[in-house]
Amino acid sequence: MRVLGIDCGSEITGYGVVETAANELRCLEAACVRMSPRGPLPTRLERVFVQLARVIELHQPRVVAIEDVFYAVNAKSALKLGHVRGVAMLAAAHYGLEVAEYAPLSIKSAVVGYGRAEKQQVQKMVARLLHLDAPPEPPDVADALAIAICHLHTAATLSRQAAAAR
Repeated sequence: MRVLGIDCGSEITGYGVVETAANELRCLEAACVRMSPRGPLPTRLERVFVQLARVIELHQPRVVAIEDVFYAVNAKSALKLGHVRGVAMLAAAHYGLEVAEYAPLSIKSAVVGYGRAEKQQVQKMVARLLHLDAPPEPPDVADALAIAICHLHTAATLSRQAAAAR
């Protein structure tokens, strides 16, 4: 299974494509879209859409996994984050992909084993799980990879439970 994880942000949106084969996790691509907070919002959103569309076309993921909105400094920040999440969902829908949403505690628990893990712990564990030479930078990229890993772990667990129920 191949998953595109997206960590939505109004200035940095991280993304990462992770696949599992033979019980091994592998990172196919991981990067971020950086947006100037001074640029026009429609232009920034288009930039996110174009980059995510490129990644989807190149890697053909089965699912897009994103983080649920959980906290914003203020209403304006929440609104900007909502715009980026909407664009990420639009990109997935445009290509007919399922969108899975995960709470931050679930993501950290799936990757680190502790729902209140610090960003550095997530970065180090993502690097370990994906056999990367160094923790992904910026942390938004590690978060996107963690979201994809969370979905892969969740899907594997659900598959095993369904097989056991038969």
